[in-house]
Amino acid sequence: QVQLVESGGGLVQPGGSLRLSCAASGFIFSIYPMDWYRQAPGKQRELVATITSDGRTNYTDSVKGRFTISRDNPKNMVYLQMNSLKPEDTAVYYCNLQRWGLMNWGQGTQVTVSS
Repeated sequence: QVQLVESGGGLVQPGGSLRLSCAASGFIFSIYPMDWYRQAPGKQRELVATITSDGRTNYTDSVKGRFTISRDNPKNMVYLQMNSLKPEDTAVYYCNLQRWGLMNWGQGTQVTVSS
């Protein structure tokens, strides 16, 4: 079965950086696009970044130029490098696989940006 395990969250000061990781298993990782979503308290879950199977990327406007999504297909890993973090980036971040019309989620990792 599909398993997605996020890690790398934490508390960081504004302007700081974090790198999130997602370990994927249970499916042929290399052929699927992968996404990072986030959900802030009281808000809907939103798509942050997408990477296609061949490495093309797309970002929501609020993170363009600050976040970078990448993947390592031999290791079945997807990453989110987050720089110049802002308090409004505070959220639970989720790795996502959309396959056969279904959304597959990890447990999420908390990112808190605060001084």
